[in-house]
Amino acid sequence: MRKSFPLALLATLTLCTPALAWNKAGHMVSGAIAYTELQAKSPQSVPRVIALLKKHPDYVSKWQTQLNTVPQGDRDLYLFMLATRWADDARKTTEDRPTWHYVNFPFKLGSTATTIPASPTGEENILTALQQNRTLLAAPGTTPTKAIALTWIFHLVGDIHQPLHTTKAVSTQFPLPEGDRGGTRFYIRAKEGSSTISLHKYWDDLILGSDRFQSVRNQAIALRQNADYQRGNLPELAETSFEKWAKVESYKLAPQVYENLQSGTKTNGKALPNGYADTAKTIAQRRIVLAGYRLADYLKAAF
Repeated sequence: MRKSFPLALLATLTLCTPALAWNKAGHMVSGAIAYTELQAKSPQSVPRVIALLKKHPDYVSKWQTQLNTVPQGDRDLYLFMLATRWADDARKTTEDRPTWHYVNFPFKLGSTATTIPASPTGEENILTALQQNRTLLAAPGTTPTKAIALTWIFHLVGDIHQPLHTTKAVSTQFPLPEGDRGGTRFYIRAKEGSSTISLHKYWDDLILGSDRFQSVRNQAIALRQNADYQRGNLPELAETSFEKWAKVESYKLAPQVYENLQSGTKTNGKALPNGYADTAKTIAQRRIVLAGYRLADYLKAAF
């Protein structure tokens, strides 16, 4: 089993790192999409994935009770949903790995992110975590350690598709080395008169607000049925590299994420410009669908 973090260090890391993405409901949508895709493309893989998830330490202690709230025929689907959100549910526990959820490549506000950044060295981040857990999953046997690695992959494939989990804005207001910490220090209002939130939280919540099983399933179905999100209209799916998902796709969305935005203060955010919400929603939906399809493709190959 992996070593536990000292609790004091865990608390320190939790306080100094960005929020997690997407929100739990958004992650569950990617899990629902992955399940449906895997059932269609490689149904023989599904029971193998389920068998490993049942070795997860949370299966008996938490998930079984939740699974019993839905009909028998929906429980494998629901288990995929729960697996994608587990890394967020495990926050502030000994299994929490705060730095695994992101890699913050600097983006100069006002520029166009055309230069692919170099990967950081000497630190744990989403890229090193995906590789580490892929290696653990490839080991022989069916163990709780492998089940934990699988749930990290479920989750991090989602995180790497959220643009603000690959980017930190840099400016005179947000100097290096921290920048705006993935949008968590960039304060906005969704519209005039609404509450101030971080830009990061705004993007986290773009997919869905409710984590109810039926709401998640309905959103996943709607996205998969959207003509714009059919596999044939997603040429990005040809790319299978974790690193390129982060650098070539998510990071290069930074100009659109920050376009025409100004940051206010923690108590007085700046309202988003007209049209921003529609553009952001379209980007977020495409990214979460890609995450779901790619998770299914990864599981098909791995199982």
